[in-house]
Amino acid sequence: MNRIHKDDVVKITTGNNKGRIGKAVKIIGRQVWVEGVNIKERHIRPNRLNPRGGKKEVHLPVDISNLKLVVDDKESTAKVGFRPTDKGKVRYAKTTGKEIK
Repeated sequence: MNRIHKDDVVKITTGNNKGRIGKAVKIIGRQVWVEGVNIKERHIRPNRLNPRGGKKEVHLPVDISNLKLVVDDKESTAKVGFRPTDKGKVRYAKTTGKEIK
């Protein structure tokens, strides 16, 4: 079970985008696509749908180890832990002790 789930608000801790905050849009393995972060331009070869070719902006993934979960609206981050309950494992913020949905 990953500590970061889809639609979580995360903060980037390292790299060129350090300090930026966004929503996790897609997660595959350790790769996380964050909305509005790590956007690069790719050149498109001319084809039938795009006869002129051109440039296209593409979201690139960020490694999950470079992200922290944002807990409050104040942009404070927290480590994520798991605790057993009647329902099974539940994620919680280690700094505040609150459950994360």
